[in-house]
Order: sequence, then C-alpha cells, then structure tokens
Amino acid sequence: MTLNPADPDFLDALSARLPADTLRRPEARYLEEPRGRYTGQATAVALPRTTQEVAEIIRAAHDAHVGVVPYGGGTGLVGGQVMPEGPAPLLLSLERMRSIRAVYPEENALIAEAGSVLAEVQAAASDAGRLFPLSLAAEGTAQIGGNLATNAGGVNVLRYGNARDLCLGLEAVLPTGEIWHGLSRLRKDNTGYDLRNLLIGAEGTLGVITAAALKLSPIPANAGTAIFTVPDPSAAVALLALARDAVGEAVSAFELIHRQGLDFLAEKLPDLRQPFDPRPDWCVLIELGLGKGQNAEDALADLFGLAMEAGLATDGVIAQSEAQRQALWALREHIPEANRLIGSVSSHDISVPISRIPDFIPAGWTAIAELDASLRINCFGHLGDGNLHYNVFPGAGRSRAEYEPLRAEVKRIIHDLVHDYGGSMSAEHGIGRLKVADLERYGDPVKLAAMRAIKTALDPHGIMNPGAVVA
Repeated sequence: MTLNPADPDFLDALSARLPADTLRRPEARYLEEPRGRYTGQATAVALPRTTQEVAEIIRAAHDAHVGVVPYGGGTGLVGGQVMPEGPAPLLLSLERMRSIRAVYPEENALIAEAGSVLAEVQAAASDAGRLFPLSLAAEGTAQIGGNLATNAGGVNVLRYGNARDLCLGLEAVLPTGEIWHGLSRLRKDNTGYDLRNLLIGAEGTLGVITAAALKLSPIPANAGTAIFTVPDPSAAVALLALARDAVGEAVSAFELIHRQGLDFLAEKLPDLRQPFDPRPDWCVLIELGLGKGQNAEDALADLFGLAMEAGLATDGVIAQSEAQRQALWALREHIPEANRLIGSVSSHDISVPISRIPDFIPAGWTAIAELDASLRINCFGHLGDGNLHYNVFPGAGRSRAEYEPLRAEVKRIIHDLVHDYGGSMSAEHGIGRLKVADLERYGDPVKLAAMRAIKTALDPHGIMNPGAVVA
C-alpha cells in the first residue's frame, strides 16, 4: 500500500478534530537519535493528552494512508523512532500522557500512562513501598510506553525479567483507530491469543500503547553490591553459577566488565573513581537483594571466600555504605557514556547462550583482528542473562570516520559469529530500522512470514512506524 505524506490538507483536517495545541512543528530533538546514524523527517508532531485523542489521530492517519511514527523518550538505539526517508510522516509523542492512574500495593500492581518516564514509575512504586525493577541507563528520559514497545531489558533481567515480564495488561490504539481496553491486572487469563505480548516488542508497528498495568515486587530489605576481579569470562560464568547456588534468586544483577571499558572511563571520565589499581582484565559487578533477617554484605563476603577457594576471583570490593554502592554502579553505568565519547565503529547488542560466552568473546577478537588489528573491542554487559554489548572502536588516536568503510563488514562478522553460536543479533534494543536487513538475513523464514501476515492483518495500510522491524 502506498503511503501519503502528512501534508497541509491532512494536518488542517486533523487539527479540526483535536484541541488547538495538539499539533506542532517538530523540534530538532524529535528528528534525532542518540547514535547519530539517522536524521528523521516529519511535517508535524502530535501531542495528545488522552487515549481518545490518540485514537482520533490514528483513525485519521488510517483513513488518509498517512504514516505515523510513535516517539517515546527518544533513547532508542536502533532508529525505531526516526523515519529518514519516504513520504513525510506524522510523529506521535505521548509525553503529555504521563499520569500514574492507580497503584495497588496489595496486588503488586500499578497502572501508568505510556508517556510516564521510567524513573517516575519507579518512584511511584517506591512511594507505595514496592519496587518496579526495570532499570536502565536512560531511565530518567525513557518512557514506559517505549520500554514496552521495545521490550527493554536493563540490569535486573536476571531476577525480574524483561519489560514483557513486568506487564500484566495494556491499553492500546490499534492501526484502525480502535481502542483495545486490556488493562487487566490478572496473573492468569487464558482467554485466547495474547494481544498484550504481540504489542510488546512490536516497536509501534502494530499499534500504540497508551497505558500499562505493571507488575511490582517487594523492595529487598537488604541489598548489597560488590565488584570482584576474575581471571577470564569462563571464571565469570562459573562464579555466576556459584552465586546462584549460594543465594538462589537473590542475585539481582551480574555484570561483566572488560579492562577496555575501564580504560575508556579513565581516558574520558577521569574523575570517576575506579576501585582497582592496576585495572584488571576482567571483573564482575554483583548485586544481591535479600529479605528481612538476611545480610547482603555477609552473603557477598561468603561468596567471595568461596570464589577465592575455587580460583574464580582474585580481588574484590564489597560496598559498605549506600554511597559506596552507588559509586560501584556509577562505574558500570558510565561505560556507555565513555563509549560515546570515544565513538564506536560499530556497536552490537547481542545475546549468546551463557555457557558459550567464554568461547564467543575470544572468537570475536580473533575475527576482528583478522580484519584490522588496530580495532579495539569493549565487551561488557549483562552476563547473567547472556546479553553482551560487544562494541568495536577505532585504534588509539584515530577517529571512527577513518573506519567507516569497514563498519558494515565489522557488523557482519560479529552478527555472523553470533548466529553461529546460536545467539541473537538483537538482545534488548530491538530491530528498529538499523537491523531490518539483519532480521531478514538471520531470521527464521517461517517466523518472518508469520510476522508479515500479522502486520498485514492488523495494519492493512502499513501506516504504523513504516520501515521499522518488518521490511
């Protein structure tokens, strides 16, 4: 189906159906994405205040065959929020829809509108004595609708799961403009196809999430954080198993950090204090969350003793205060910022079966070195759930622009290797526009055919986020 641009006639007709200040010219921030790989286009941005207004916008776009690009916090890293080519679309931002509609502490549930910033949802849960455990670096900007649309991950997936696992129900506007009232707080509801899980992770290609019923958890009575140096990734994987044997599901996060990341921090963010001198080749950041009557610092000390005996750790720092705990997490959370300041040649959000990670990491090093030995690799990420950020950088003193001719080849080498190891070339960032060709290359043909059939059935005019996810 051929799309039409959101031209003045369409905008005038739409404006007459909405409150006076709903449509605006798009500011530059709506047309940019964090990695600078794409520059979007749009004739206007719609800023509705209610689900009914969203439905009016989508219904008009459906009737006029005008593309709609949903825009959340703008923090996505695969270009899903910008449309660089094709008939100029209408941008749809839910930033005005950010109320917490209800909190049910006794049910461990909360209902938030899609424009709610993740940090606001976390705060609302905390005010009710509960935890909303989704946590990621962009939580001060990212919106819950975008988190669900991309099935965001973050540092607590090991214990609590992805965004998908934290959602009980949705309210959404489908591509025809119909409103699906699915804000169920039920844990058990076997009444046919699961439309909730179809929309989660669809990146706005099957409809617009307008509100969500979210799953909360008890706040751990005693949390502890430590960083242990380990000889290599194989020891890190063994330490993960040891930790889970020792404290079970109390392991909330288990992050792998390579020396290259620490070197980048020292170079670009020298005021950030590092716990080890000299910097180790490998270390892991561990977070425990225990119940009443249990002491996380003691548990981490016991774990360190077991790890030393088994040859899995060589040094360690256990946070003795909340300030020290925050300082350790600051180390991990600033690695992406240091990466950005260095400027990557190609970044890869991948997942590999955990037991295969120790073989995958050096295999990647070898393959990239054969292409160009000057390239540097910063491998870090969520070892506890198999999600690594395996990013390739210019040689010391050189710019990423010098390596632009190699960028596509670097990505292909890493993604081919991930595929060979039974992994995924998109672990937590989604497909967006950046990885559409990768999905075609590595995706199961039967799955891709089913995805296209679903897209056609729900969005027959192809208006929802054109060009994202499905080729």
